[in-house]
Amino acid sequence: MPSKSFETWQTVRAKALNEIVAAHQTVGDTGRGRRFATQQLNHAYAVLLSSQFQGNCRDLHSECVDFLAAQASPAALRPVIHAEFSSARKLDKGNPSPGNIGADFNRFGFRLWDQVCQLDSLNAVRKADLELLNEWRNAIAHQDFTGPLGGIATLHLSHVKKWRRACDSLASTLNNLIRQQLKTLTGSYPR
Repeated sequence: MPSKSFETWQTVRAKALNEIVAAHQTVGDTGRGRRFATQQLNHAYAVLLSSQFQGNCRDLHSECVDFLAAQASPAALRPVIHAEFSSARKLDKGNPSPGNIGADFNRFGFRLWDQVCQLDSLNAVRKADLELLNEWRNAIAHQDFTGPLGGIATLHLSHVKKWRRACDSLASTLNNLIRQQLKTLTGSYPR
């Protein structure tokens, strides 16, 4: 059964991302100025994708913390567990980079990215795509394309579409993997 965060990823968050795709198609004329307008949309799409994926990961983490805390006995331990698992959560302020996602989910007693990559060999590529998406997000947000991007400021729609497919796959994998880890920890599945 999918988590609430994964259901939201597939519905509400997908709708927000699809709206920018629709705007891109509206601007899709071949006349002069199209490249500039679509470039701005490509940048906006990349930043929105990163933010929506961050929200998905943060929501999933919160669901997991709530589930674990609810399993605690005596009940007086619940706020302690909640505070420990949520304290200094990187996804509250940082990008949804593999490092930040791993740091937050590793608190559940396993090496997240090791498990993700073991499930599907393509997940290593998806992880690299997520890293590149976040490099672009930072370059766009800070208007600094030096550094890892080497001065390249042109972002193609095909890149953002690839990153979205990677995020879709990773969201599904994270949903299933963390569900299994919570069962390992508690003996029962969430929901």
